[in-house]
Amino acid sequence: MLLLADENFPLSSYRYLKEQGHDIKHIGESNMGIKDEDVIQFSIAESRVITTFDSDFGELIFKESFKALGIIFFRWKEFKPKEPGEYLDNLIKSGKLEFEGYLTVIDHQQIRQRRI
Repeated sequence: MLLLADENFPLSSYRYLKEQGHDIKHIGESNMGIKDEDVIQFSIAESRVITTFDSDFGELIFKESFKALGIIFFRWKEFKPKEPGEYLDNLIKSGKLEFEGYLTVIDHQQIRQRRI
């Protein structure tokens, strides 16, 4: 699975995922400040699932009818910078969830998915 880290996804987590062998790009490396709609278009063009802390992506998908390959939305208020990367790495390696075709919402109590 190819990943695209939104600019609000911690760089430490991005680097950790990259070190673990995941194919991931970070918007902050070359496209900082672009609109969420453009992030979606970039992810589609490169067949990447978006990882983000921005709830606006759910609204764009379900209210504005934008299409996306998949969104992984972290709804965490407090965390160490590398923690989201470690959590996502473990989740991907577990093979328990499919991320393509879903909005996946991760909070500290549960993981919810909705088909997009």
